[in-house]
Amino acid sequence: MAIITACSGQPPKKPDHPAPTTRSTLDLKQHIADFTSGMGPRRGYRAPTGQQQRAVADGVGLFLDGHHAQAEQRLADVGFRIRTLTDRVTGRRYAEFADAARNGTATRGWGRIYVDLTAPSRWSVQVPHPVADAHSEDLGVAILRVLVLAGAHREAGRGIAADVAHRRDTVFHAVCDALLKRRLPGIQVHGFADDSAPGFDAVTSTGAGDRGRATGRAVADALDDRGIDACRAWARDCPLEGRTNMQGRAAAAAGVPFLHIEFSRHVRGSGKRISQAAHAARTATAAWSTTRQ
Repeated sequence: MAIITACSGQPPKKPDHPAPTTRSTLDLKQHIADFTSGMGPRRGYRAPTGQQQRAVADGVGLFLDGHHAQAEQRLADVGFRIRTLTDRVTGRRYAEFADAARNGTATRGWGRIYVDLTAPSRWSVQVPHPVADAHSEDLGVAILRVLVLAGAHREAGRGIAADVAHRRDTVFHAVCDALLKRRLPGIQVHGFADDSAPGFDAVTSTGAGDRGRATGRAVADALDDRGIDACRAWARDCPLEGRTNMQGRAAAAAGVPFLHIEFSRHVRGSGKRISQAAHAARTATAAWSTTRQ
């Protein structure tokens, strides 16, 4: 699963328990890199049951609604735990939702969720194909407010079992659905080989719907301003438009804005370009931070 930040757009309910007290200070980018370093094709994914999907999604939802003790109990039912991390680079605090087995390694491939605790969460960033779309996880961290991060290589399962962008029966999709119920818009980041979209560094799309079009235009303009040429799927035929993306379809059905953004290998291979792309996305999502959906 990818990384997501989310919130209801309403003042949080009074917590029924203090936030998790287990704390660590670390470099969040490196921490996530360590997590994804063990991912590879044909390994590290166990398909969850429907009950397991719901348990993780319920736990995330309860936490976002301020019911931290209930969230911990619900997650513990399926071997997940919450802890608080402080990123030593930015000073921001995050709640990490992760598999508790083997100190949180990707034993089942269900991924992780990170929620920024230093500011209200009003949108999410989703990374369905870490490692497979090289450095897409770095983009997710750079944009992060709420991050939903896939826990396995897209080819880890049988067939497309681990390709979470194209399935509904995953923990990743269940968590994204929980965020949709709280009316949280989402940005999903992907990567493509440079020759898949000649002449472009990015492909911006609103997926199966069009509610995110205004923000999509702002993202594309901001990318262009930084020398990252964006193909606009609502204005012309572009490759990799993400029309069949399952999280995008769910967002369209719910009437919640969704952006599907593909970045070239050229962009993802440069720390400077990643920073520019993330800055463009954060600038555009400023409207989501102040508007209730």
